[in-house]
Amino acid sequence: MKTDHIFIQQFKSRFGKLIIGVHNDKLCLCDWKYRAKRQQIDERIKQYLNAEFVQKNHELIDETVNQLNKYFIGDLRSFTVPIKLSGTDFQKSVWNDLMTIPYGKTLSYGQLSRKRNNPKSIRAIAAANSANAISILIPCHRIIGSDGSLVGYAGGLKAKEQLLKLEGVDLTNGQQQLF
Repeated sequence: MKTDHIFIQQFKSRFGKLIIGVHNDKLCLCDWKYRAKRQQIDERIKQYLNAEFVQKNHELIDETVNQLNKYFIGDLRSFTVPIKLSGTDFQKSVWNDLMTIPYGKTLSYGQLSRKRNNPKSIRAIAAANSANAISILIPCHRIIGSDGSLVGYAGGLKAKEQLLKLEGVDLTNGQQQLF
């Protein structure tokens, strides 16, 4: 029986609706409400944390919204919210690598796999990327195709394009922005 709680609230950003969740004073969820795998990701988080979602506000949710709003207007380039990753060791390692991609830069899956010294892990990295439950703060939107094209994003390609433009990425030639 799960007795612990993950406090969640919805946040409507100009890029789409997000669900923000906090467990034990750490952000464990900041993800697009309308996305593929919504239920799978929610169940994974609840299982890893042995907790249930409860609609309730929390000061860390407020701080996350505050930092997101600053990011959305270009006044914040890196987040200071404490996070809790809920996934396999491999997924966590990929998400940690994503957090090293600087604001306004991009990487392809191939580049990320080579950076990880495992060039054959492209599909596994892509799967971990798509399982990211802390969008924007863990910047999976900074992953692009090897040809510089936009590739799948849980928030939709329009949101991905807008986030990259917000960060100053030249989408006419994504290769110029590669990290």
